[in-house]
Amino acid sequence: MGCEKKLQLPYRVARVITRLNIGGPAIHTTHLTERLNNDGLFDSMLVCGSLAAGEGGMEDFARQHGVEPFHISELGREISLFDDLKALRKLYRLFRLYRPVIVHSHTAKAGTLARVAARLARVPVIVHTFHGHVFSGYFSTRKTKLFILIERFLAHLTDAILVLSPEQQRDILGFGIGKPGKVKIVPLGIDLEPYLHGVRGRLRAELGLAGDVRLIGIVGRLTAIKNHNLFLKAAKALLDSSDIPLHFVVVGDGELRQELEDVTKQLDITEHVTFLGWRKDMPDIYRDLDVLALTSNNEGTPVTIIEAMAAGCPVVATRVGGVPDMIQDGVTGMLVEPGDVIELGQKVMTILENKELAQKIADAARDWALATYSIDRLEADIRKLYLDLLRAKGLYQTNIGGKENGD
Repeated sequence: MGCEKKLQLPYRVARVITRLNIGGPAIHTTHLTERLNNDGLFDSMLVCGSLAAGEGGMEDFARQHGVEPFHISELGREISLFDDLKALRKLYRLFRLYRPVIVHSHTAKAGTLARVAARLARVPVIVHTFHGHVFSGYFSTRKTKLFILIERFLAHLTDAILVLSPEQQRDILGFGIGKPGKVKIVPLGIDLEPYLHGVRGRLRAELGLAGDVRLIGIVGRLTAIKNHNLFLKAAKALLDSSDIPLHFVVVGDGELRQELEDVTKQLDITEHVTFLGWRKDMPDIYRDLDVLALTSNNEGTPVTIIEAMAAGCPVVATRVGGVPDMIQDGVTGMLVEPGDVIELGQKVMTILENKELAQKIADAARDWALATYSIDRLEADIRKLYLDLLRAKGLYQTNIGGKENGD
């Protein structure tokens, strides 16, 4: 490829994500950018595009972690030939100016444009991370087939394709995207320390709830794939059938908020459901929940499950995407079939009515989350991956000082 063989420390990494909306990908990319700038071996920059209407952003979170995102305004979630071509040109110019030795893209749109721009700019190493099961439930059948064809082509431009779970690896390989040796599992890594120290009682006081009221929550973007309607229908069923006083909270925002608020009116459960919008006090919120529900039609590795586990909040989740790789049914949480209102209600009540079981699940889930989704583990995994890829290209060796350097 005509790569320069003599590289000077630090190795430059351009990390590109479509947008820094609230969720796992933004947290993941922020932590990686921060962590890989700590010892002088890597110089990592974070490139992002524009938020969609109604989305909460995480730029403040990035800045709190010492990461100042580089913006390309034309880079966004929606497909636009004009904007996408402008974003591609800007990425190419950035890569030619910054001269990264590695471009690592995250999420679909950034993965397409950044990988093409990186190849055009003759970047030596190209990596992409799939953060969700994007080929089921998100797009029409026709669009999905087109996107799979595009991803098969992009796989040929990519040195390593990263997925978050074994199920996601099977999914990607099953669509003919990449080869087994190229598609590697690297689970999410999150700073879970704050979730170990949430303060119980603050949310309950804010809502004015009596001490005997049980609190069930759902956390995430208010969008179709999350299927909040299932959560609200289960809430109606539980309120109608249970003698236990219950309250439900919806944490998050998005394009379906008004529609979902209308659903609560239609179900006549408005006084028992509170829409909280986006919140920054999530450790305290998880600490006050008796159960976290996840009702999605599809998922990759939902950060909300990891956070709830670390906080000691039992989880009931639909058996979709990468969720079964995270939850051992009856041991670290409860799994239900997608769309099943009755089973969802039954599993929630099982936890509410059995404190000993709830505590046993919460303890096992916390141990699993801390062992599996450590930010230290993520940093070590990615650092090793990058150095292995550089080694394979003949672009690094260990120098006398102990740091990896170019020839």
